[in-house]
Amino acid sequence: MELHLERPLLFFDIESTGLNIATDCIAELSFVKVFPDGEQRIKTWRVCPWDYQKRCQHPMTPSAAAVNGLKDDELRDCPKFIDIVDEVVSWLRDSDLAGFNSSKFDLPMLAEEIERVRAYSSKRIEIDLHDRYMVDVQNIYHALEPRNLKAAYRFYCGGKDFENAHTAEADTVATYEVLKGQLDMYPDKLENNVEFLSNFPGRARCVDYAGRLIKNDKNEIVISFGKHKGKNVKEVYDTERSYFNWIENGEFTLDTKRQFAMLRERFDAEREEAAKRPPSKDELLSLQKKFNSEESGSLF
Repeated sequence: MELHLERPLLFFDIESTGLNIATDCIAELSFVKVFPDGEQRIKTWRVCPWDYQKRCQHPMTPSAAAVNGLKDDELRDCPKFIDIVDEVVSWLRDSDLAGFNSSKFDLPMLAEEIERVRAYSSKRIEIDLHDRYMVDVQNIYHALEPRNLKAAYRFYCGGKDFENAHTAEADTVATYEVLKGQLDMYPDKLENNVEFLSNFPGRARCVDYAGRLIKNDKNEIVISFGKHKGKNVKEVYDTERSYFNWIENGEFTLDTKRQFAMLRERFDAEREEAAKRPPSKDELLSLQKKFNSEESGSLF
């Protein structure tokens, strides 16, 4: 079944120097962009993984090299991510996203590389990956037929294996084929639209890719870890602003730090706006009740 699209859907896959989002880097990136009329465009970049603080190439970890086959000397003369970021963003700008396990790894890694360019250069990157749908084909697969990408391709694409597994382009093309196969096999369970597929089979609504901030059933942003787990982030900011400083200086992804920083800016702006306007009737009533309670308490 061909995809029903209202705007382009960009399938992507990343090969990296390792699995630590905060410290590892992209070594290979591949896009397969599918347009509503069925047109497909493919673009793959080999990338020299770069440590912006040390100003040197970030080495491949042995475990990553064993999987993706990439070697440091093969990547040394490749462009850094900062050199290709404008082209990458142009591919991303008008598209929803899709991948295999991408919501947990590839998307956070891509976002982190973009945040590094923002943090360590003067480039203005006008894109927010949080404002689009993300279809994770693995989520659909694990909900309906739990296995891995190679088995998924065999299962949904006529029993054949695909060659060059763990190269970014082969994995990306295979993911696209698997999603079409899933739509063919489960017409009673899957809707052929990106919004439905991006939320299937239901997942926590993360504000940052690492899931440190999530939205609860009331659509409030709450903290998902540590001593403030489950608490409304606004309440935490009102009572312990130093917590936001701890996040900024801690070993968290740049995307997580950025989301906390934007919330801090929003809360400060709300506080300044509230200080400029006269108090509402409800606020005056609340102050009156508090004053009366304190006066009553002082009698004992």
